Amino acid sequence: MLKGHQTWVFDNKPVIIASAAAGGPFEAAGPLSNDFDILHKDIWLGQNSYEKAEKMFLEQACEKAIAKASMKKEDIQFFLSGDLMNQVISSSFAARTLGMPYLGLFGACSSAMESLALASLIVDNKFADYVLAAASSHNAAAEKQFRYPTEYGSQKPPTAQWTVTGAGAAVVANQGKGPSVMAATIGRIIDMGLSDPFNMGAAMAPAAVDTTEAHFRDMQLDPNHYDVIATGDLGRVGHRIAGDLLLEHGMKIPREIFTDCGLLIYSSEQPVMAGGSGCGCSATVTYGHLLHRMKKGEINKMLIIATGALLSPISYQQKESIPCIAHAVAIEML
Repeated sequence: MLKGHQTWVFDNKPVIIASAAAGGPFEAAGPLSNDFDILHKDIWLGQNSYEKAEKMFLEQACEKAIAKASMKKEDIQFFLSGDLMNQVISSSFAARTLGMPYLGLFGACSSAMESLALASLIVDNKFADYVLAAASSHNAAAEKQFRYPTEYGSQKPPTAQWTVTGAGAAVVANQGKGPSVMAATIGRIIDMGLSDPFNMGAAMAPAAVDTTEAHFRDMQLDPNHYDVIATGDLGRVGHRIAGDLLLEHGMKIPREIFTDCGLLIYSSEQPVMAGGSGCGCSATVTYGHLLHRMKKGEINKMLIIATGALLSPISYQQKESIPCIAHAVAIEML
């Protein structure tokens, strides 16, 4: 059901019956390492390219989520996934291995919640019983495509963020045990004219604010309705800007419930500049850490607002600004 202007409310309350997160060595050294199902010491995963390694991270997260649901790949009716690579090749090549009916998505770093929102919509409308939603990123692959190859040794400014090497996946079902997806607010493009690929947090913050305001307006809720409100990967710079903008617009979210996946995944001792980013950021933190906290009873209701910068190497070379988007998904433990 559409509520307000841009929010879907899921009457049948699709259930996340299982989820999984896979990460690399940098993620293993972070504070959320115990919330990953799979951790690797090698970012190459024995492959001859970073892109092939990212595909394997995604495949492993998907296969683990399916196994945790006590299902087989053949039981999944649709696979929805996105990543940062050209033509979403990590997702497409993983889909080739998994052999499921597939919809490839590009929402940049918002892809995790874009796929979860669409998976929930499909299940809620009884077009499928089981849908797999996923997203992935790889630090070295993203650096090579969007900035400079790591071998180049480019120095980064304090506003830069560290792309998460990892993948997250969730099995969404029409019934079962687990947290329920209650609603999803689909974002619109917000472009404030920023063009610096080393300052993604500032570029994405207005989109996060726009979708957050739309969610609470459409749902007619107070921010205190949620135990946790987490943006996707704004990092220190973007998260602070988002908080300031929300206050300026008259929306006060209590500091103790307002966080960011890019701030949670790494420690202050890790050299990540402004924090984490990438499709794998909100995917691994949500499908690992935050859902684990829900199952422990520490969180009952949460809103995840995954943010994405929709630039490409071509748009940057043509001196375009960075259009940004955010999608919000409300999850509750009923």
